[in-house]
Amino acid sequence: MIVITGGAGMIGSMMAWHLNTVLQRDDIVIVDRMHHPDQWQNLCHRRYANYLDKDELIDWLPKLGKIDAIIHMGAISATTERDFNKLVQDNIRYSQVLWNWCAEHEVPFLYASSAATYGGGEFGYQDDEAAIDQLRPLNGYGYSKQFFDQWALRQEADNQPSPPQWCGFKFFNVYGPNEYHKERMASVALHTFNQFREQGKVKLFKSHKAGYEDGMQLRDFVYVKDAVAVMAHFLEQLSILACSI
Repeated sequence: MIVITGGAGMIGSMMAWHLNTVLQRDDIVIVDRMHHPDQWQNLCHRRYANYLDKDELIDWLPKLGKIDAIIHMGAISATTERDFNKLVQDNIRYSQVLWNWCAEHEVPFLYASSAATYGGGEFGYQDDEAAIDQLRPLNGYGYSKQFFDQWALRQEADNQPSPPQWCGFKFFNVYGPNEYHKERMASVALHTFNQFREQGKVKLFKSHKAGYEDGMQLRDFVYVKDAVAVMAHFLEQLSILACSI
């Protein structure tokens, strides 16, 4: 059994797609709390064993049988969220509870960090764990993800209970299917596509930084199916490692 939190979201639902179509697995439990009235459509073509509200998961975990991994994609992903208490509960505490459960039951744990942890990029974009404390996120969302990354590394460094295998993924501007429900927080790729379809033209961003002309700013974008293929690769490697121990 594989548990996917945030499984009705963009990346989570496409992870379920990959498990169904590429790995031929349907022993999946989807965990989420849908806020968009049409978000169920992200799941209607998927095969999975059960759907749980996020507040049901902890009580259900002992009932699910053997769990091969928890893929934790569920979080507040809006960079505009200003209620830090809410970010603490959803992005930090919930992740810590799942981490501790995986540690106690020896279940691999894969989770979503964020490129927002890198802040303005003053210290580059390399995953140097020794330099992680130098990063300065630019918003509360980024800091909530940074906090959990730091906490996870401290748990392991201090020989505190940790999952047998774990990894975090710092996603950069993921775009592709199943992101319509994100509305304003959907990718620039989706917004520009909709603008061109409706108006026949695309409105570019004005530049507020010297040296960059209007519309000439650059960003990294990652197609969602490529992102989930990377996660699936790590999932398979964790399974191989677990079997070899």
